[in-house]
Amino acid sequence: MTPYEALYGRKCRTPLCWYQDGEAMLVGPELLEQTTEKVRMVRDRMQASQSTHKAYANCRRRPLEFVAGDHVFLRVT
Repeated sequence: MTPYEALYGRKCRTPLCWYQDGEAMLVGPELLEQTTEKVRMVRDRMQASQSTHKAYANCRRRPLEFVAGDHVFLRVT
């Protein structure tokens, strides 16, 4: 399974991921069940990782507060 498919739950629509004409895929119920379970596991782990990172970033982040008369550096790129 590609990372795109694991993340978005659908196949990538670029020409690189399209199947060739006449190519048949036989999928049994066991394979579908295993695939669904793997996708669920990947999504759960990605969600856990993202929430951990968000919690860490939010703990470290502090709101910027300025008062009239403060000197600040402005970076323009």
